[in-house]
Amino acid sequence: MKKILTWAGVAFLLFFLFSAPVEASGVINGILGSLRGAAEAVITFMQNLFQ
Repeated sequence: MKKILTWAGVAFLLFFLFSAPVEASGVINGILGSLRGAAEAVITFMQNLFQ
């Protein structure tokens, strides 16, 4: 079951990428922006913790 769901997820991602590349890039940029914000928050926390 897990293997089927994994392949279905990969197929959906590829379909989304090829059918709507602009929207897909927007989603990726949003995810990367969120990860960057989280990393910056952790760095700020650590800097304030050790000052």
